[in-house]
Amino acid sequence: MRSGRLADLTRVSTDTLRHYEHIGLLARPPRTAGNYRDYAPSCQERVELIQRALRIGFSLAELKRILALRDQGGAPCRNVRELLRSKIVDVNRQIKDLRVLRTELNRLSKKWDKRLSSTKPGQQAKLLERMPWLDKAAVPHRLLPIGNTRGR
Repeated sequence: MRSGRLADLTRVSTDTLRHYEHIGLLARPPRTAGNYRDYAPSCQERVELIQRALRIGFSLAELKRILALRDQGGAPCRNVRELLRSKIVDVNRQIKDLRVLRTELNRLSKKWDKRLSSTKPGQQAKLLERMPWLDKAAVPHRLLPIGNTRGR
């Protein structure tokens, strides 16, 4: 099947299919006489597997290692399970960090409300200019915008 058809069936772009080929997640398909890619029907299953794994947090690099081992006849199942365990730990840490960030943002919001209540209409409150640097201990740097490097 041509790349457009495979892309439609798997709900990815043809660029994504070419990228998967380029990084080795999909084997390079043979070409038709008109030089179009001619994917085997089994490629649909492979792309869908990749998409499902990406949705739950697996990276393309991880999938490349897993699928390469599987393609060589190996059984990466225990490794896949360990990777999932690691992702659960990461998600739990992110949830904790986001709760801390929410608390800090709520505190900041209250400070801003107080400042705005004492600011005359049409007058600048300079909220961003007077915003304190969020303590990196209180808000992990991975949750702060990339441009915020002060205090790190």
